Amino acid sequence: MPDAYAQGGSGTDSDPGPGLASELITAAVVTVVMAVLGGVLLGLLWWWLAPQVPLVSDGSAVYLKETEGEQAAGVDGTFTLLALGVGALSALVVFLVRRSGGVPLVVALTVGGLLGAVLAWRLGVWLGPETDVAARAKEVGQGVTFSAPLKLSAKGALLAWPLAGVLVHLGLTALFGPRDPDPYEEHQPYGSPPAA
Repeated sequence: MPDAYAQGGSGTDSDPGPGLASELITAAVVTVVMAVLGGVLLGLLWWWLAPQVPLVSDGSAVYLKETEGEQAAGVDGTFTLLALGVGALSALVVFLVRRSGGVPLVVALTVGGLLGAVLAWRLGVWLGPETDVAARAKEVGQGVTFSAPLKLSAKGALLAWPLAGVLVHLGLTALFGPRDPDPYEEHQPYGSPPAA
């Protein structure tokens, strides 16, 4: 019996599944791939789709051109919606690649999603308009409209990706993941009625 267990567990009552080392390696790969590829994708989409916030200078100060405009809130909202979509997509891909799930995979989805969201935020800011507003206002001149830097005011939006990723993955695992065998059915004598 010990030999069968050492060779892969085929002679035991329950399959031990992949080893912890294999699960940790898979989780590390998921974390890195999500953080890098997903973060770059989200950052590019946010930079491309976020609304521009128009500013104007009167020579002494810089003001919002439209004081009642909703572009600033739209920047945060765009990031949040895109992060939710990328989180759900990443969870679906991870589930399709590795249906067995496991705690290390859920942790990888959380950590990778958070790192990817931070990378996307910083990439969007870097690609966006000039961050030195005073220098930009001086450069364009008085009364000329220019775009404000891409800024994420609601830092809680960084949690949208990991939250969506974990929830979607857990839902997919609950609905379509492998089922553990019922221990009561395995040990019933042949022909005995099922337990109430």
